[in-house]
Amino acid sequence: MTSEIQLFKPRHHFRCEYKKMIMSWTCPKCDRELPWKDYRHYCQRVDLDSLFVGRSAELVLAFDKILAEVADWPDVLIGVTPNCIVFTKRVGFLIIRPMKKELDIKFYSAIAHTEKPVVKSIASGKKFENHIRISSADEVRPGLFVYIRESYELQ
Repeated sequence: MTSEIQLFKPRHHFRCEYKKMIMSWTCPKCDRELPWKDYRHYCQRVDLDSLFVGRSAELVLAFDKILAEVADWPDVLIGVTPNCIVFTKRVGFLIIRPMKKELDIKFYSAIAHTEKPVVKSIASGKKFENHIRISSADEVRPGLFVYIRESYELQ
């Protein structure tokens, strides 16, 4: 279990140069960086590593590959709740929930995606909520980032 947690040590830091360009606000109670003052959020400090306790090193590596790519996109803020990691750009565009043996990756789109690797696509207001599940770093391919980027640009 210790070796799994050690994978987090060299992880890409959540803050990047791009974030200085947007107006963000840091909650004084939980210290989360949010898109604006009084943004509705889970207001407690949650350690990212706690979501991966007991998970395989391969699952941690898969998450790290996604994080390394998406964290550098302009205006991305990242928050951690007791069950998931939320990526926002004004609104949430990517939610990653570590499960026992898989990462559940939720993203949004203007149309329903019924093709694999999407396992579920349901209407949510004027957009669609889509889910992909991965269990290894090998499944983090360029096609996954096409879906995530579509969600990022959907604002």
